[in-house]
Amino acid sequence: MQGQDGERDRHGARNGGDRSPGAPDGTSARASAETPAEAPTETPAEAPTGTPAEVAAEVPAGAPDGTSAGAPAEVPGPEPRRGRPRSAAAERAILDAVIALLEAGEPLAGLSIERIARTAGVGKATIYRRWSDKEELFVDVVRDMEPDDPPVSGTEGLADLRVMLESLRTRGLAQRSSTLLHNIFAQMKSHPKLWNEYHGTVIAPRRLAMVEAVRRAVAAGELRDDLDVELIDDLFVGPMLVRTVHRPDAPLPDDLADRIITALLQGLAPAARV
Repeated sequence: MQGQDGERDRHGARNGGDRSPGAPDGTSARASAETPAEAPTETPAEAPTGTPAEVAAEVPAGAPDGTSAGAPAEVPGPEPRRGRPRSAAAERAILDAVIALLEAGEPLAGLSIERIARTAGVGKATIYRRWSDKEELFVDVVRDMEPDDPPVSGTEGLADLRVMLESLRTRGLAQRSSTLLHNIFAQMKSHPKLWNEYHGTVIAPRRLAMVEAVRRAVAAGELRDDLDVELIDDLFVGPMLVRTVHRPDAPLPDDLADRIITALLQGLAPAARV
């Protein structure tokens, strides 16, 4: 479909860089905290596939140095990262593989790390070095398909709030124009672990950023200081969420964020009669 193809082409061109959440030594900080049930064992069968140069780029630094098992163990100090950084092409191939499988009609619940690795042309170890489980991978796939969060000043109040409201509107437009993205969100909500991962790593930080913008607006005298800041935030975000989530047929005009802010600042009571 046109919406799906448009999303693939745009994101493939936009996200050529490496956004991997790795720790400085080349391993995944999140993966180190939990060993997945499907995590590969250290056998040659699980080594990354590809050319020797690609494999060298995927092997994390600090591999065993070949000392004998009976030698006294030494506690190594921190070492600078060696070798080349992780392959951005491998990460791009993994994200594209998930998108391709979803476009082919595969449900999220039916995707396995093994199937994704085979489609991407990498080893399972390559995936597990970046994501500790499928939920983390799927959240990054959704992030990849959504419009980027715009930069905000971090010092302004209402100005930053307007930028974030506009971002919420454009994400709503993206879901409407992409059948694939719409279907992914529908499936995510029926998988509590996946939805909780998305909520905790994406939605919650966005909400916190908006509440902080409201605090700055209150401190700057742009908003009342006698109301709970979270209530004020809900009053701004609520109308946009109704339009983007609960009323998929409602218009999302370019000036919607400005209209919401203006209506709230002016209030809903009629003008006093002289």
